[in-house]
Amino acid sequence: MLQAPQDTCFPAAQTLRCPGGRLLDLRRPQVMGILNLTPDSFFEGSRIETETDLLRRAETMLTAGAAVLDLGGYSSRPGAEHISEDEEKRRLLPAVEAVHRAFPEALLSVDTFRAGVAAEAVAAGAAILNDISGGTLDTDMLPTAGRLGVPYILMHMRGTPQNMTQHIHYEGDLVLELVRYFRDKLAVLRQHGVTDVVLDPGFGFAKTPAQSHELLRRLPELRVLGLPILAGLSRKSMVYKPLGLTPDAALTGTVAVNTLALLNGAQLLRVHDVAEAVQTVQLVSNTFPPFPS
Repeated sequence: MLQAPQDTCFPAAQTLRCPGGRLLDLRRPQVMGILNLTPDSFFEGSRIETETDLLRRAETMLTAGAAVLDLGGYSSRPGAEHISEDEEKRRLLPAVEAVHRAFPEALLSVDTFRAGVAAEAVAAGAAILNDISGGTLDTDMLPTAGRLGVPYILMHMRGTPQNMTQHIHYEGDLVLELVRYFRDKLAVLRQHGVTDVVLDPGFGFAKTPAQSHELLRRLPELRVLGLPILAGLSRKSMVYKPLGLTPDAALTGTVAVNTLALLNGAQLLRVHDVAEAVQTVQLVSNTFPPFPS
């Protein structure tokens, strides 16, 4: 049976301490709303083109009950175009500034794997770093996370968004590989002073739909690490492909897999459709007690 690594257990693991003394309490599941600033997101309905649209969507998500807004300027869909750091900053930083100015109490997360983008985004008002690469695509990211003193979302991925579909073959047990990956990354994060961490299994990132469904079924096994788990399942191929649908028709399927994720211990749902996710959290939390911390 897997045992929690003693040197990577983090204090107050279910509460994230954010800048300004703000806390994100994950003892009850919460919802993170996706604000896409990319022109090529896999879900066309999530793309944002103007500041007016951005602020309208942010307000709608916050009113619906989003605890966090996650802004991203680099598309991480399979085969996405690689863009420069300057282009990512051009897309992302004005958006972070605008949302922070309009909703100063809102917790903003930035979806980036670049340390330079992360540092400027936090200076602009972001409070959480969401790194799809776990520090593998920019060696300065983990030290930067420690220096910035903000919570860090640690995701599992192999390769890059451009080639991750070539890295779907796992010689051993899939979940055991994730546990080992997280264990090793957590040790490095702790060396850099990062103590507030959320684990993201990376559904769909270097994983087939079948592997992602296996991971969803075995999600409780990741709780051995003693940290909150984020489930990013919204409208992904593991939802719509088995149903013969497209992302725009995958809301009902997303609600179904989000329900399974909550029942299996996920504490943060990253979604395009906040109102539906908040309702799902409310119903599941009212019916089933949360996993013990």
